[in-house]
Amino acid sequence: MSEKAPDRRTQKTRKALFDALVELLTEKELSKVTVQEISDKAEVNRVTFYNHFLDVYDLYDKIEQEVLVEIGLLMLQLEELPSEKFFSHLIDYVDQNRTVFKLIFSPNAKGELRSKFNTLIEGLFRQIQTEKQNSDLNDTLIVYQNCYRSQGCLAVIERWVSRGFTESKELIFSTLSGLDSNTERFIASK
Repeated sequence: MSEKAPDRRTQKTRKALFDALVELLTEKELSKVTVQEISDKAEVNRVTFYNHFLDVYDLYDKIEQEVLVEIGLLMLQLEELPSEKFFSHLIDYVDQNRTVFKLIFSPNAKGELRSKFNTLIEGLFRQIQTEKQNSDLNDTLIVYQNCYRSQGCLAVIERWVSRGFTESKELIFSTLSGLDSNTERFIASK
């Protein structure tokens, strides 16, 4: 039996709960967030919360699953693009999904989302580089080079998110694409 898609009201409620949890995670650790606080911020009652989720951790886990699927699909779409277009689309995506990225980089979240996001980006960079160089995906040098590339990319995005998106998308894009093109040239020279 197929599961039917949630209606608009359900989607709106789930988004409100998601946004409430993200906002609370900017203030305190996940273990200290209560269902009542989430419900109050989302302007729904506790019963409504429990109609959707078992507890705070269930909400967080569902959010994490949805975010990782969506980002994974984005990485697949960006895989074929040249670096400049890749960063342009990535920064647009981050800007359009600010709440998600506040969660990913929240110091009060579990930290697993950031790590998994890094793994996705690092894997994508490694895949692209091994195809360009016609080499092994597990080549030690490629592994380290792309660890550096992905961590640098994440550091710039994390700084942008943690500063409240105060800098323009264009500045972040030019910073990332400039740094990465220099890294690509260095890698190609080795």
